[in-house]
Amino acid sequence: MGIDPGTNCMGYGVLAIENGKPRALVLGDIDLHKLGDPYRKLAYIFERVAGLVDEYNPDEVALESPFFGENVQSMLKLGRAQGVAMAAALSRGKNVFEYAPRRVKQAITGQGGAAKEQVAALLKSMLGIEYNPKRLDATDGMAVALCHYFVSSSPLASEPQKRVRRGRSSSWESFVAAHPEREIKSTKK
Repeated sequence: MGIDPGTNCMGYGVLAIENGKPRALVLGDIDLHKLGDPYRKLAYIFERVAGLVDEYNPDEVALESPFFGENVQSMLKLGRAQGVAMAAALSRGKNVFEYAPRRVKQAITGQGGAAKEQVAALLKSMLGIEYNPKRLDATDGMAVALCHYFVSSSPLASEPQKRVRRGRSSSWESFVAAHPEREIKSTKK
């Protein structure tokens, strides 16, 4: 499942992988324009994302990370929306991955600076999906899902930029396992 977080519209797409080929299951968006209260928007994002995860039961959830622009307030609001969507997926036991917007566009079009319309047109060609040019958040969500599929299925691809693990982190355990010489062992018995 891929999610393009937003505070006015949040796009999503769900892929099924059949015989190693991606197939679009659902493409949609969550309209948040009518909710004026920003905290109500966050609650609604959590409810809807949790509901989508419950309904489609994806193996993993990928999100587009916030775009770092000049408007700090917009970036903070977008980060909140992303965090709430992430928390909803994590609350359902799903592994969550993040991709920068340029990485998503590059995975789909070959160009990190591609326009939303170009991404949508290529998704139509690759997956045979129909889309509404006025609702490109949905295709952006599908692009995140397809980007994650490309990255996770290719032996030559790099790891996702960020990964949020469900449950307790094992980063210290991994570090100690990889560097046993750095562990200080107690001599007391």
